[in-house]
Amino acid sequence: MNATHEDGAPSGQILVIAKEPVPGRVKTRLVPPLTHDEAAGLAGAALEDTLRNVAQVPAAGRVLVLDGAPGPWLPSGFTVLPQRGGGLDERLAAAFADAHLLRPVPMVLIGMDTPQVTPDLLTAALRLLAGHDAVFGPATDGGFWLLGLRAPDPALLLGVPMSSPSTGASQFRRLKEAGMSVATMPCLTDVDTMADAIEVAALVPGSRYAAALAGLGAPR
Repeated sequence: MNATHEDGAPSGQILVIAKEPVPGRVKTRLVPPLTHDEAAGLAGAALEDTLRNVAQVPAAGRVLVLDGAPGPWLPSGFTVLPQRGGGLDERLAAAFADAHLLRPVPMVLIGMDTPQVTPDLLTAALRLLAGHDAVFGPATDGGFWLLGLRAPDPALLLGVPMSSPSTGASQFRRLKEAGMSVATMPCLTDVDTMADAIEVAALVPGSRYAAALAGLGAPR
């Protein structure tokens, strides 16, 4: 299966796995110094920036795999699927499987914690799937911010320890042990702490995310 059209445009789809930005359910590691309402507002801005960047990618489809209900932050042009499974490894595996049932094309999955992601980065990831089985984007905290697969395989994800400093290394090793050719993307910072939040906002000064953080006043 080709991952590009004859004109060179990517034919894969972009998946965003996310939580509805409800106070007390998102970005709880920012509380304190933020309140739950402030953390949810920041998460909502990050999610909206992410989705609007995805909307600019010339992809065959755009899918939001959501825990919760869509809100006014969701641009047009997205298919919304519910998250399935318990742990994050199960939910990621289910996201790939469910999206592939919709469109049997290569898939690039990201989360809602990297509002600095650009359409160019995502387009590059889709293009890399034309010549590789997988694409992997490491994160500075030891996790990963992007995973691309030509086809779903739960065995690539189930049992990978999530939310640990070794998550990225474990996931990358799982791909390689499966005999896959893996392309790598630049390392990005996930927003987990206030230091992360401030660092990422500086990278996207004109974004909704940066405006939301600035609206909270001086860094705390």
